[in-house]
Amino acid sequence: MTFDFDLVQKAQDDGAPITAMPARECGVHGCDHCHVRDHAICADLDGEECTALSRIGRRVQLQAGQTVMWEGDSSTLVASVIEGTLKLSTHSGDGREQIVGVVYASDFVGRPFGARTPHSVTALTDARLCLYPRAAFDNFARSHSRLEHRLLQRTLDDLDRTRAWMLLLGRKSAREKVATFLLDMARRLPTNDEGVIELPLSRQQIADILGLTIETVSRQMSDLKRHGVIALAGRRGVRILDADKLEDMTAAS
Repeated sequence: MTFDFDLVQKAQDDGAPITAMPARECGVHGCDHCHVRDHAICADLDGEECTALSRIGRRVQLQAGQTVMWEGDSSTLVASVIEGTLKLSTHSGDGREQIVGVVYASDFVGRPFGARTPHSVTALTDARLCLYPRAAFDNFARSHSRLEHRLLQRTLDDLDRTRAWMLLLGRKSAREKVATFLLDMARRLPTNDEGVIELPLSRQQIADILGLTIETVSRQMSDLKRHGVIALAGRRGVRILDADKLEDMTAAS
């Protein structure tokens, strides 16, 4: 089938093309051996159904900084994240960016069954996605109840996370916010051989998403290091030294 990737390529910062190939052709063994297969939106599909879904999609590779969906555009694309970390962002009336979410491997992005994309989706790190035309994905979902059920589960999970985030922004102290953020990163991101997590967000971006100043974020990170809860490695590396103590610090007063 013909699939037009001009929309994907129109807003790349560096002009480099996004690499695309049929999803079923990506990797040596295809979907059956995809490392997020058991957690992605397609997890409940059987082998034949997964193959049918892969036929309507493409596997794309993004470089850090590239945007694959744009706030306010027609909802033409949806995607499963295979690898990497991406941000969901919106803009205020004066043009300021607000990060409203971070997505990781096995997460789903885009607006199925909707006319408009509610936020931009931009790669924070190099990433790989299974990208689908939204109309074709919607038609597939309507005829596969297990996929529709999975979408509903994801929607409810997102609602729960949004409510938890409202508590974080409205009630938690600066220390509780930073501790919660670090625990979330530790649960979702891989560590290297030394147990270090490479944070995909800058200190300024962490401050923006937590509703703090960059000075407050830096001070809280330094305090956590001084108390032996974390260790810092380079500009963005963090190693959790005392997960239980960090967990205790997330509880709102």
